[in-house]
Amino acid sequence: MDSQKRKDLLKDWLSKKLKIDFLFSPASSDASFRRYFRVKAQDNSFIVMDAPPQNESIESFLKIAKLLSIVGVNVPEIYEVDKSLGFILMKDFGDKTYLDVLNNDNQTALYTDAINSLIRMQKNIKRGLCQSYSKKILIDEMGLFIEWYLKKYKSYDLNKKEHEELLSWFEEISIKVFSQEKFFVHRDFHSRNLMILESKNPGILDFQDALEGPITYDLVSLLKDAYIEWDEEIILDHAVRYWEKAKTSQLINNYEFPDFYKDFECMGIQRHLKVLGIFARLSIRDKKNQYLENIPLVEKYLMNATERYSDFHQLRNFLDKVIK
Repeated sequence: MDSQKRKDLLKDWLSKKLKIDFLFSPASSDASFRRYFRVKAQDNSFIVMDAPPQNESIESFLKIAKLLSIVGVNVPEIYEVDKSLGFILMKDFGDKTYLDVLNNDNQTALYTDAINSLIRMQKNIKRGLCQSYSKKILIDEMGLFIEWYLKKYKSYDLNKKEHEELLSWFEEISIKVFSQEKFFVHRDFHSRNLMILESKNPGILDFQDALEGPITYDLVSLLKDAYIEWDEEIILDHAVRYWEKAKTSQLINNYEFPDFYKDFECMGIQRHLKVLGIFARLSIRDKKNQYLENIPLVEKYLMNATERYSDFHQLRNFLDKVIK
């Protein structure tokens, strides 16, 4: 079904559910097939998700929304659902994301709110409720770096030795990351998915791909955000604040900050490799070229982390050849 036919189907569905006149406009889209529309009816405003069933299941969104709501994390209240059509009518958190408003004056307060929500998720969501962030998933994600970033975006012709070395480094990174304590992982906990709210800040979106995995993953997503850059001192400050709260909440024990930060950096390397592959794929396959402007920052994160620790110097030597 083409885009316009789905939009017409969605409007018809909304008419039956709301039973009053409404205004309908695009709200946002993301890196998947999902689209979001803002619906205004009288004095109310809603968001409706359009997830084509042949491309996107809404089951995970509904499951994770319920888990997060139960533990007191602020996710949109859901009003109407049609699983067969792939439609969800939900609360509107407004249009101000963290990315829209973050600056040097408010970053401490806003990141404190975000870290408190992260701790709440990790502390209160029981283990075993989400699929495991397995070593295979970690390695497959890094494989996107080879297929989409190196081969297609950079047009880099890997020789057999380089390919084998990359796979060996991916294996090593996955082992290091997989050894971390495992908790609920949002997987896209960054400034575009955190909404500014007057109470219970932040509102949290785009959680449907959640897994159970490494404790540092969401913190890396938040502090080494592909869409906004902070000085190293600010990243360190918030990492320390998180580490202290995680210790107080007994998420971590006998885990000194230098060791924690090295694990944070290693997790970052995995995520940066993955994100470079995803951004390249979004441009080349999906014609979403706006993500290209974010590639240099992710490259910078990757280069800095691989330079900082001797464990990754060989990988850094390879990256010097392809990231210029």
